[in-house]
Amino acid sequence: MIGILIFPDFQLLDAAGPISVFEIAARASDKPAALRVLALNAGPVRSSSGVEMVARDFKSAHAITTLVVAGGAGVATAARCPTTLAFVQRLARRGVRVASVCSGAYVLAEAGLLDGRRATTHWGRTRDFVARYPKVKFEPDQIFTHDGNVWTSAGISAGIDLALAMVTEDHGEEIAQQVARQLVLYHRRSGGQSQFSSLLELKTPNGRFGSLLAWAREHLDAPLTVEDLADRANMSARHFARAFAAETGTTPSKAIERLRIEVARERVQSSRESIERVAEATGFRDPERMRRAFIRAFGQPPQALRRAARAG
Repeated sequence: MIGILIFPDFQLLDAAGPISVFEIAARASDKPAALRVLALNAGPVRSSSGVEMVARDFKSAHAITTLVVAGGAGVATAARCPTTLAFVQRLARRGVRVASVCSGAYVLAEAGLLDGRRATTHWGRTRDFVARYPKVKFEPDQIFTHDGNVWTSAGISAGIDLALAMVTEDHGEEIAQQVARQLVLYHRRSGGQSQFSSLLELKTPNGRFGSLLAWAREHLDAPLTVEDLADRANMSARHFARAFAAETGTTPSKAIERLRIEVARERVQSSRESIERVAEATGFRDPERMRRAFIRAFGQPPQALRRAARAG
């Protein structure tokens, strides 16, 4: 049985998206849908939109094998609720697969389930999340993460991607593809969160390293090593690396690669430059290296993104 944990002012799509995925998967696999909405108190629970869901209380969770924690405006209160945290911890100790959608990751983090694990959340919460939970191996540019029996997903609609991945694990590729087709969705979305988050605002002039990153974006054909960036920032390499990670939630090398990927993607999709020329101009040098980076970030090679852009 799959439980969806909600709370007052939860985000409706955080709950409804995965529910729809699991419902259609059950139908496609000829199994009865086993879904249960859970909350601290049984009865109607008001979402941030004003629409309500009817929930059962935690006592009815004895048969739960997967728990998905929604996010939303009310997550701060939920993440401070001792009863809610104890409930999540108890299920995790029992071996239940535990997941979060969007800011629901705060509940898992407060419960201690993300310490030492890979995790993500909505890109807009990156700085706050990294500052609050330094023990988490935060991955800001992922649609979802899967570390052991703990899953986390990025902003709102990414809960659907996470649920599809769970369906793949539970029922196989064919059923997951059927569900995606029914929902008129990509089976695997072609990208990490970076393509929707403007690279965690790394391109904006705001923040301590905004001007440095703006400069780096204009000089992507240069090596741009950590030492180069530290010199530009008038800092030692070690201090720069620590300060940069604390400010942006990622390492300097990963930030530069993501800038390169984003600029390369723009040029691949909007110009007729050769792939080799784009790789050279954005600092990848080797087209194969750029291809591997594109597959990591977008799930597709540069040529596929160019074809899709022209077809659109």
